[in-house]
Amino acid sequence: MANLVKQGKTKQMFTTDDPEVYRVHYTNHTTAGDGLRNELINKKGEVNNKISSLIFKYLDQKGIKTDFIKQLSDTDQLNRKVTMIPLEVVARNHASGSIEKRFGLKHLLEFKKPVEEFYYKSDELHDPIINDSEVEEFGILTGKEIDWIRKQTRLINQDLKALFAEIGIILVDFKVEYGKTSDGHIILADEISPDSCRLVDAKTKKSLDKDVFRKRLGNMMVGYDEVLNKLETVLNK
Repeated sequence: MANLVKQGKTKQMFTTDDPEVYRVHYTNHTTAGDGLRNELINKKGEVNNKISSLIFKYLDQKGIKTDFIKQLSDTDQLNRKVTMIPLEVVARNHASGSIEKRFGLKHLLEFKKPVEEFYYKSDELHDPIINDSEVEEFGILTGKEIDWIRKQTRLINQDLKALFAEIGIILVDFKVEYGKTSDGHIILADEISPDSCRLVDAKTKKSLDKDVFRKRLGNMMVGYDEVLNKLETVLNK
């Protein structure tokens, strides 16, 4: 019998017959403001599961090691068991969100080189930004592990930018998380979806991600469905 291991903001994790494998269920919960705003949006879990499954399979083909095993159903997938590292790693190709506000930058200003930031995962502390020396000092990662994660995130960024450019979408920024396997290897984990990326139409600059929900701009599923349909066109050939 499957047991609930973890209840997150938007996903549930269950045990399987294999102690090294979890079943992850994507729910329709949609959150903003550290979870203070939480709404159910029809088919959101299904669309995110399909998008993340497609992207993780794509990255696996590019040589990126991930926790993804396979998609089980519209809303569920199998993942390798990992111990999550309490960091959000953000790669920014254009100015939007917090960095735009912090430095008074022009919206969607393209950076000469991607900007990378670490955030410490803590709802109570509102996910504060954290630098490399603090990550090392607080025992979260070693210096070598920090360097490896930065390099891996740059490779993921290159692959995702190329993928989205092929379907007429600009990858503004994205957040990834990493976990450690039982034998100590660090791999990409969690999800990559419009919940964790900023994506805009290359021609219209229309948002196709959770910013539509955050800013109350209308039905965010219009953009999510567009992203899924375009990804399926190029990745399910």
